[in-house]
Amino acid sequence: MQYRGIVSVIIGLTIMVNPVFSASVKKIKQRGELVVLTRNAPTTYYEARDTLTGLEYELATRFAKSLGVKARFIVKDSVKDILVALEKNEADMAAAGLTHTKQRENGFLFSVDYQKVQQQVVCRRGGVRPKKISDLTKIKLGVPAKSSYVEQLKELQKKYPELNWHESPDFDTETLLEKVWKRKLDCTIADSNIVAINRRYFPELVVRFNIAQPEPLAWVLNKKSKGLRKTINSWFGRQKLSGQLSQTIDKYYGFIEVFDYVDNSIYQRAINKKLPKYKHLFKRYSRQYHLPWTLLAAQSYQESHWDPRAKSPTGVRGIMMLTLVTAKELRITNRLDPVQSIRGGAKYLSRLIKRIPKDVKEPDRTWFALAAYNIGMGHFYDARILAKRLGKNPSIWKDMADVFPLLSQKKYYKSLKHGYARGSEPVSYVNRIRDYQDILERNGVK
Repeated sequence: MQYRGIVSVIIGLTIMVNPVFSASVKKIKQRGELVVLTRNAPTTYYEARDTLTGLEYELATRFAKSLGVKARFIVKDSVKDILVALEKNEADMAAAGLTHTKQRENGFLFSVDYQKVQQQVVCRRGGVRPKKISDLTKIKLGVPAKSSYVEQLKELQKKYPELNWHESPDFDTETLLEKVWKRKLDCTIADSNIVAINRRYFPELVVRFNIAQPEPLAWVLNKKSKGLRKTINSWFGRQKLSGQLSQTIDKYYGFIEVFDYVDNSIYQRAINKKLPKYKHLFKRYSRQYHLPWTLLAAQSYQESHWDPRAKSPTGVRGIMMLTLVTAKELRITNRLDPVQSIRGGAKYLSRLIKRIPKDVKEPDRTWFALAAYNIGMGHFYDARILAKRLGKNPSIWKDMADVFPLLSQKKYYKSLKHGYARGSEPVSYVNRIRDYQDILERNGVK
C-alpha cells in the first residue's frame, strides 16, 4: 500500500531481523528509507477519510524527509510488541506515543521529549466519582497490560496495598476508554493526550484526577543507535526553535468546538439565523445531484454547524468539511467558499451513494454513504468484511451500526486492511444527521 509515493506501510507484519537497523544515519540514507515502529491509534497513526494521518506519522515522515529518505511504518498491536521488535532490531526507531520511563531506560535510548503528558484517572459522567488514590480501591479499574500505567500503579500500591486493577492483554487505552464510556468499566487510566483526543468522540468521559507528575513522550531507539539519536535530537531542536513542532501539536490537539448531542435550542437558533444564508445553495446542488436538500443541510450542520470557515486538526475544512484530497478530486479550488464547498459535498455524497453495493436498498444506502463520507470507503469495506465474519448482514444499517464500533478494538482491526478506525463515530454521525434532518422536516422548513 502506498500513499502519494512518500510512505509505504506494513500492517501486522514482522520483517526479518537485520542489524542494519541499528546502523548509522549514513547507512539509513544508503538504504533510502527510515523504518519506524508505531501503533494504530488516533494519537499516533491511522487512516482517515482518504489519507494517513496522526501526530507520530506526521513527525516521523517529516524527519525522514529531512534525511532525504522515505518513511516506512510497521504497525504493531501493543507497546510490548513495539519494544520487543525494537530489541530485535526490526526497525530504526519507534514513534508511538511512548513515555520515557526509568524502567525503559534499562533497555533503550530515548530522543529528547517533544510533548508532556500526565496519567489521568478517567471515568464516565454520571458514574463513580473517585477523588483520590484510596478511592480507586473501591471501583472496577482496568488498564492495558505491560503499559506505563501498570508501572505507576505498582509504585502507588506500595503506599496503598489494597489498590488493585485488571490488566488487559487484549485492549489498548483507546478501547478501555470506550468501555468506560459504554459503562462496561468504571474507570481506566490514560495519558492526557489520549484523553484529549478521545473526549471529542466520547464527550461524557471525565477526568477525575492525575495520578503522576507530567511525563515526557519521546521516540525510542535501540541501545546501539547513538548516532541516530543525535541526529533526531538536532532535528527536534530545529523544529522547536522554528515553532513548527508546536504548530503540529496544535494541529492535533487545538480542537475546534466539540460537537455534542443534539442541542435543540442551539439548532433551532441556527435554523433561523444561519440556514437562510445557505438554504438556496443546499437546494440548488441537491437538485443537481438528486439528494433531499434537508439531508444535505443536516449533514452540513453536523460537519460545521453551518460555519464556512470551520476546520479540524486533520485538515478538513469548510461548510462541508472536505479533505484536501477530495477537494482536488472534485476540482474545488477554495474549500472556504460555501458555494464550492456545498457543490463539492453534494457531488461527493452522490458519488459515494453510487459506490455502495447494489444489494443495499434505501434508506440504508444513504446511511452507508454518509458513514463512508465520515470514516472513508476503506474502513467502510473493512466493516462489511467484519460483518460477514460475525454473521451480520453487511447490507443492513442496523447490523452495520453494531459492527462499525468494533473497528476501534484491536482484536478486530488488526486483521483488517485499513486498521484502526474510530468506529463509533460514523454511527453517531449518521444518527445525528438523521435527527437534524427530521427536525428540519418536522418543522416544515421550506
